[in-house]
Amino acid sequence: QVGLVESGGGLVQAGGSLRLSCAASGRTFSISAMGWFRQAPGKEREFVGTISWSGSRTYYADSVKGRFTISRDNAKNTVWLQMNSLKPEDTAVYYCVARNGDTVTTATLYDYWGQGTQVTVSS
Repeated sequence: QVGLVESGGGLVQAGGSLRLSCAASGRTFSISAMGWFRQAPGKEREFVGTISWSGSRTYYADSVKGRFTISRDNAKNTVWLQMNSLKPEDTAVYYCVARNGDTVTTATLYDYWGQGTQVTVSS
């Protein structure tokens, strides 16, 4: 099993920045692609971005492209989501995900999920 723990969420004003962290533990050798999803109240879960094991490939939702950046350090079993130019519509619970396979954008294909961290962007 793999455990994922997110941190770094909070309240920020529109236009501000936050950096989320996700620490993986357990059988981390079994995971390759990692990523982030988010879910706002009353809305469907939404893909945010994903990164390959090597970090050479990243993919983002159009809604965050150019504002969010995913990075990882395999030696630390950690992935980050740098969020800049935040907007009120970015308000959601952000979930870290991991899978034993290549990068995908479909939530059901991720094997492991964190508990989530709340991000609130005020206008």
